[in-house]
Order: sequence, then structure tokens, then C-alpha cells
Amino acid sequence: MPYIKTTTNVKIEPAQAESIKAQFGKAIESFPGKSEGWLMLAFEDECTMFFKGSAEACAIAEVSLYGAVNAAAAETMTALVTDILSKALGIAPARIYVKYTGIDTWGWNGNNF
Repeated sequence: MPYIKTTTNVKIEPAQAESIKAQFGKAIESFPGKSEGWLMLAFEDECTMFFKGSAEACAIAEVSLYGAVNAAAAETMTALVTDILSKALGIAPARIYVKYTGIDTWGWNGNNF
């Protein structure tokens, strides 16, 4: 039950969203037992954002996972997410945050896991 929300101050064109979606679908497999089959994505573009006092292009990807966050997998995922967003949207890697949250209770289809 992974969920990735990407918020950025740059515009994401539909073709870019599709490309990022496909790449995030492969990247999520960095976490044991996670796959694109359960991955939900959200994109918020053209937001008013400042990082280090500047409105230059920046982004944050918030990765939520059912269960604990594996630190080694998160290291791999951070590198992948940073590379994907940098190449797709032209955002400098030093202006991309990746945040992880492990969730103990996750609901789906009217029930909890």
C-alpha cells in the first residue's frame, strides 16, 4: 500500500506525469513486498513553494508505506526519486526532499490491513 505525493512549484505536463508514474512504479520495488500493483500517486504542480529562501524549482516527494520503513531501501528509493524528478522536471537534486512515513493501520476496500 505505498502512496507517493509529489508537490512542486514547476508545471508537470501529462506526458511527464506518465513518465514519472512508470518510473515510480519500478522504483517502489526498492521496498521488499511493494509493487506498482498497489501504488497510488498524486501530483501537485505549480504550487507556491520556497526552499532555502528561493522560489527556484523545487519539489518534495512524500512516500507513505504500510508498515515500517526499511532504511536501506529508503536510501535506494531516495536516489531513484531524486534522479527521476531531476531528469523529468529539470529540478536540481539539491532542491528535492524525499520524506518517508510508515503507517501501522491502512484502510482499503472498507477494511483495514
